Amino acid sequence: MNDLIKFVHDEFITKKDFPQFGAGDTITVYYEIKEGEKTRTQFFKGVVIQRNGQGPTETFTIRKMSGTVGVERIFPVNMPAIQKIELNKSGKVRRARIFYFRELTGKKAKIQEKRRR
Repeated sequence: MNDLIKFVHDEFITKKDFPQFGAGDTITVYYEIKEGEKTRTQFFKGVVIQRNGQGPTETFTIRKMSGTVGVERIFPVNMPAIQKIELNKSGKVRRARIFYFRELTGKKAKIQEKRRR
């Protein structure tokens, strides 16, 4: 049974080339929206809160501040509407899921940037 599921995932799910990112990183996701017969590209820029799952069912959660309200959105990695993902900043965090980030405000809500070599 597992071989059949693996075969279907390998055959029918298209793999896209996205940069490596994890919790604490600031990314911009460009995705396509269909409104009637028209399509347009919209972007969502925020901090990655978590990555969840593995393989074709993997998802990632992004949080951004819209005014004073926090907005979170969950994206499947293999979503066909995702056009590209840009890595803006690499964040230095010590956890894989930074849910504590939801309660932080002001200067505390800043994530230190990783040094690149």
